[in-house]
Amino acid sequence: MMRGLLIVGASALVMSGCATAGPTQAPVEAAVAAPESWRSETQAGSAVEAGWWSAFGDAALTAAVDEALARNTDIAVAESRVREAEAFVAQSRSALSPSLTGSVAAQEARELNAFGQAAEAALAQPQLQVAYEIDLWGRLRSADAAARASLQASRFSRDAAALSVAGATARAYVALVALDAQLEVASRTLVSREDAVTLARRRAEAGQTSRLERTQAEAEFQAAAQRIPALELAIRRQENALRLLTGALPGPIARGRFDALIVPEPKPGLPSSLLARRPDIAQAESQLVAADASFASSRAALLPQVRLSASLAELFVEGLDPVTIWSAGGSVLAPLFDGGRLTAQADASEARRDQAALAYRRVVLGAFSEVENAMEGVDRLQAQADRAEAQRLALNEAVFHARNRYRAGYTSYLEELDAQRGLLTVETALIQLREMQMTNAVALYQALGGGWTNPAPRNVP
Repeated sequence: MMRGLLIVGASALVMSGCATAGPTQAPVEAAVAAPESWRSETQAGSAVEAGWWSAFGDAALTAAVDEALARNTDIAVAESRVREAEAFVAQSRSALSPSLTGSVAAQEARELNAFGQAAEAALAQPQLQVAYEIDLWGRLRSADAAARASLQASRFSRDAAALSVAGATARAYVALVALDAQLEVASRTLVSREDAVTLARRRAEAGQTSRLERTQAEAEFQAAAQRIPALELAIRRQENALRLLTGALPGPIARGRFDALIVPEPKPGLPSSLLARRPDIAQAESQLVAADASFASSRAALLPQVRLSASLAELFVEGLDPVTIWSAGGSVLAPLFDGGRLTAQADASEARRDQAALAYRRVVLGAFSEVENAMEGVDRLQAQADRAEAQRLALNEAVFHARNRYRAGYTSYLEELDAQRGLLTVETALIQLREMQMTNAVALYQALGGGWTNPAPRNVP
């Protein structure tokens, strides 16, 4: 009977050792062919420098970005995730080494002997146990490789967070000084409208014009005055938003002038170098490696596990000599029936691997699209700015002539008012276009990787 059971058990182990996870789907293709050239005619250049924000020529902007990189909470969270991943690597690596455990059992008993007399005895048993799993199918090694790839992904995620925070801080700073410039334009306009009200009142009192022109001048003055508190509110909120990015409490921001900012023109590199520079692409690639290693570990879990164990114990009994007890042996553990749990885990790991492949492909495609869009914006936004500047010069001259004609009494105030409205509109548009040029430059720097190049290899040892 016992012999038959052993034969059945051995046969089951052999069959399970030959088992596989069953047929699987073909892996999802993750590679993306790089475009031969950009649609926009832009000269190819070298990698973007890490401190690309200094290209705007504003020391306050550089200081804000540096402060954000040092104190931003999102970067701190990403750094803590790196430490968590390092702990997981140490945990998975420990599974490849033997484990040593120690225990001490002590007991004191009181019992009756054969003559009905009470006797006390003390018993102590210290014990050492050694266990080791032979990784025949690579389950533990694959789990370790998955943990190491996840660690690398966490490091690239930290770099991606730093790049994102630097870009957000630069955009927030540019938006803040752009609001300052709009406030200056609104203040100049308010002074001009106040002079027009004074002149209209004087002329109305002298009977040189109607009350209609005076009320029109007063209405336009009030309209210009409304812009001041609205812009001041926007400035305060933008200051608080920038302080939040730098990890500080709400408050004022030291800054320069908007017209002192330089609109940088970064020269993008080749598409192949783009893939090596962007941390989010490197992160997606590492996540794909981790998912593939996890799938291999899940498939290996379907196969038998071979474990070796040994123990050494000393038995101390009061009144007797110590007795040494040792044992050594091995065991084979094979899944015979688990209701499909391990197979389902392998299928889930395969699906996660395919998801990681598709995510990597999406990130790469998005990277090329972001670079192309930002490169297209360089020339198109500059063309708009040139046209708007020409319009500003023309309207500035129109305001000059309209004001002289009005003061000479040749025309009504409506002619000057129309010219002033047009000038205010185009001056505001120029500020917004210049802001768009700078934010487009930030977007291009980010799309090109922002200078973050991790020298560590993709597979961390």
